[in-house]
Amino acid sequence: MVLTRLASHSSRYPIHTVVIVSLLATTAYIHLFEIARDGGIDFGTSFANNLSLDFRSIEGALVGTKAVDGDWHWEHNKNLYNIEANSLILNILQFDHPYLDKREELVDLFLDMCLKKSNTNMCLFYGNETSSKIILKDLSPLLVFELEQRIQNIRTENLAYSKRKHYLQQNINNPGIIIYWLRNNAYTIVQKIWKHIKDTDIIDIAVLLIGYISMNFVFILLFLNMRTLGSNFWLAAVVLTSGTFAFLFALNTVNYFGDNINPLVLSKKIPFLAVTVGFEKPSLLTRAVLNSSPDINTNPIRENVVNAVRDKGWIIVRDYLFEIGILILGAMSGVDGLNQFCKVAAWILGFDCLLLFTFYIAVLSIKLEINRIKQRAGVQSIFEKNILLQETIYDITNNNSCIPSNNVNEKKPANIGIYNVFGYHNVKESSISRFKLIMTSCFFLINFLNLCTFPFQTVNHLKSSSSKEFRIIRINPLEIYEILDLLDKLTQDIHPSIRKVSLNVLPVFTLKAINKPFSVDAVLESLELWAKSISDPIMNKWIMIILILSIIFNAYLFNVTRWVTPVQISLKTQDSSSHMIEEIKKITDNTSSYLEKDLYGNISNNSEIRSIDKCEELLKKGLSTLMQDEEILQLTLNSKIPSYALEKVLNDPERAVKIRRSFISRKSGTNVLETLALPFKDYDYARIMGACCENVIGYVPIPVGVAGPLLVDKIEVYLPMATTEGVLVASTARGCKAINASGGVTTILVQDLMTRGPCVSFPTVSRTGMVKAWLDTEQGQNAIKKAFNSTSRFARLSSVKSTIAGTNLYIRFSTTTGDAMGMNMVSKGVENVLKVMIKDLGFDDMRIISISGNYCTDKKPAAINWIEGRGKSVIAEATILKDIVKSVLKCNVDDLVELNISKNLIGSSMAGSVGGFNAHSANIVAALFIALGQDPAQVVESANCITLMKNINGNLHITVSMPSIEVGTIGGGTILEPQSALLDLLGVRGPHPTIPGNNAKRLARIIAAAVLAGELSLCSALTAGHLVKSHMQHNRSSLNTPISSCSSTPRL
Repeated sequence: MVLTRLASHSSRYPIHTVVIVSLLATTAYIHLFEIARDGGIDFGTSFANNLSLDFRSIEGALVGTKAVDGDWHWEHNKNLYNIEANSLILNILQFDHPYLDKREELVDLFLDMCLKKSNTNMCLFYGNETSSKIILKDLSPLLVFELEQRIQNIRTENLAYSKRKHYLQQNINNPGIIIYWLRNNAYTIVQKIWKHIKDTDIIDIAVLLIGYISMNFVFILLFLNMRTLGSNFWLAAVVLTSGTFAFLFALNTVNYFGDNINPLVLSKKIPFLAVTVGFEKPSLLTRAVLNSSPDINTNPIRENVVNAVRDKGWIIVRDYLFEIGILILGAMSGVDGLNQFCKVAAWILGFDCLLLFTFYIAVLSIKLEINRIKQRAGVQSIFEKNILLQETIYDITNNNSCIPSNNVNEKKPANIGIYNVFGYHNVKESSISRFKLIMTSCFFLINFLNLCTFPFQTVNHLKSSSSKEFRIIRINPLEIYEILDLLDKLTQDIHPSIRKVSLNVLPVFTLKAINKPFSVDAVLESLELWAKSISDPIMNKWIMIILILSIIFNAYLFNVTRWVTPVQISLKTQDSSSHMIEEIKKITDNTSSYLEKDLYGNISNNSEIRSIDKCEELLKKGLSTLMQDEEILQLTLNSKIPSYALEKVLNDPERAVKIRRSFISRKSGTNVLETLALPFKDYDYARIMGACCENVIGYVPIPVGVAGPLLVDKIEVYLPMATTEGVLVASTARGCKAINASGGVTTILVQDLMTRGPCVSFPTVSRTGMVKAWLDTEQGQNAIKKAFNSTSRFARLSSVKSTIAGTNLYIRFSTTTGDAMGMNMVSKGVENVLKVMIKDLGFDDMRIISISGNYCTDKKPAAINWIEGRGKSVIAEATILKDIVKSVLKCNVDDLVELNISKNLIGSSMAGSVGGFNAHSANIVAALFIALGQDPAQVVESANCITLMKNINGNLHITVSMPSIEVGTIGGGTILEPQSALLDLLGVRGPHPTIPGNNAKRLARIIAAAVLAGELSLCSALTAGHLVKSHMQHNRSSLNTPISSCSSTPRL
């Protein structure tokens, strides 16, 4: 309940939350800086120690020089660190207090330090109604701190010293001291780190280095995780910012409870805290918010956030509590170093949890609101110029409902569903703009005046009542002159020879009442602290950053009112609920009057069709997305838009396919494609554009069956087969069963070389022969390989063979191509080789006939592929036990061996077959190729196979040798989602992660094993005489026979 309320308020008022948290973090930073300055953080040196360099020469120092005429001339000391040694150094100690009757008691406390009046034992002081100023003699830095201790011990009636360490706050206004302190601290820290490194064991240093590297790796993972959620930078940056804020809050809290902070200990332990805890919780919360509503326009963002916190909030808090509990145990251990770190880490996690459900949720809400505005703007850009849809634009882009007024007689416009990230308010845009303009102008005016006053600050601070020194020490110019006149007289009496006096104005020590529960001073002190914080340079920078971000963010927010026209609602009934129902019914009726579903199930517009000239004008303006389908179709029929260019013109592939179907139907005179007999919907056409197919009109679903499992090289695989031939999958499955029962298939890869054979010509036969001889030399081979290998990271030329026909030279390049089938890769390399031969190798008389001269040979039966191989050359073998042959295959070994010799060997030879010494390997290869996104035309050479069977010890030994399996696991049809899924089924999708080419080689082995299973089952069916019976049963059912589409001839 607490978490949901916290998240609800943060998401409802995100700007307020971000600003408040940022201001608190800035205040924490300033306070932490002051703690470090005062020595509260052990850097190895404190600010107080640094001040001992020249504590007296503060920025309030004045130097008086006595002129010849006896007058003293006072001026500001420009060189704070160079005061003459023989100068008389005096100090003004000032008290602010409301009780005049206690003044003399205060003055008596400093009798041993003050400058006394002439011939008296009384301190020289000057006072008015609210303050006392005591003139002190020269004080060393140690006596100054003793002075503060003495002031702290003042305990008079109704008065006490208000300890605020003014001397530190005043002196830090000196830039010279700040720079010195920072430089000294940096030097000390570097010295300590270097000394610690030298004294630390090398193993500890290595562990610490690993910790820092791991921490940066965690940061990188954070950005990658957020990128998967749709944010490239901002959400990850906000998570890191939130962690930094938690760190600042934790350090302040630990210091508040009196624990020392050791930066050296924190620097060692923080990386391991970041690695151990990680940033999974913001990612989990973000994913929950995004998943709470699949459609970002469905629910208000605040509801999505609250639902996500309700689902995952307790899980996140539980993890935080578990981690904090472990750290508390570590804090209680008493181990030096671990104790301090665990306290800080526990507070860090506590504040991080709080900021996750406030600061991070606020920024996440802003991010989602901006995304929603962009999405609505995208929808608007499509519909804003369509007159027919202007009435329903608002309902398309906004799903929030409005709440009408209950006042019957009131008629006023309502901004429906506008959600303001500043809260649910109806604010006029002019009011917001005016407020922003005023605030921005004031902010820049103040900063401009502040910047412009610095160059004009006078050096003579005695003449300026607004000078920085006197404003800080609260001394009026008249008081200064009175004090200086008094000092002039005293120096003449006490030290007549002194001609130079250094006057230092010490900080103000404040006394206040302690018995009153409330005083004006407390309020003034709070206001002073707030004013000081606001004037701090860091706070100014934060305010500037917040202002700039606010202006940029509101540029998005103002888009809401720019493209949404407020709907005027006239309230005429007392019952607001019934009125809303009537309004919704009216919108529905108006919409249905011109929207209806066409044959494809899409909503179409039945408004008047524009003329061809008007449509052509819209097309030239790039507004084709605003035209109706019928208008696009008319432009296509009139040759204004080429049919093949519809995807490019419409930028909507599925709509282009639908219009092309109508175009072909009307051109061919049939309406077949305007029905859903050939499906086209719900297909990812973006994948096939420019890659797989052109002029797309749909897709043909092919049944995919699975055979197996089949044990291939001791790994079980299922074989996906896309086929329309009955019994094929069942037959292959039977072969798999017999093989598995006998121990599986063993395969070997003999060769992996894709080829391309260009044809080139030379003027004479002798010239052709000379080039062939050069190609056969080592020098020629190396030159060709260098030119070829430069075209690809994966293609590597293995060998070059050539042959001559007349003056034509046919060169066969054999290349490894990784996991790609490789035809395009090889062609690119061959083209480059031929260019290099002409330009660089001295064969400028060579004429390229064709990049492919059919000497490859691709997609055609060829003996060269059968002999030399192409693609992957694989051999698969299995030994089937005689008992399995009888029980599963229903035949015997000898009959199988005889059938294989008579049919696959002798029969194919009699037919003059090339590579066709098998029963039906093309059946298996084609079914697998179609299912796995391979090139079906390459079944011609990929199905080259010789099946051999032998009887060994009564068992059947069967092998298939396939020298030219051309497959790949990347490119081509493998990019399509269904085909990729089936490659995943085999475990060979995409490139191999470590060894290029292994996935394609594994696929070729599986195909060879599947062919072996198919060969075994079909030959067994032929041996047993079951072939015709099984086909008649499974492939020729009368229920599956289609009725003729032609009408029968009537009887006479």
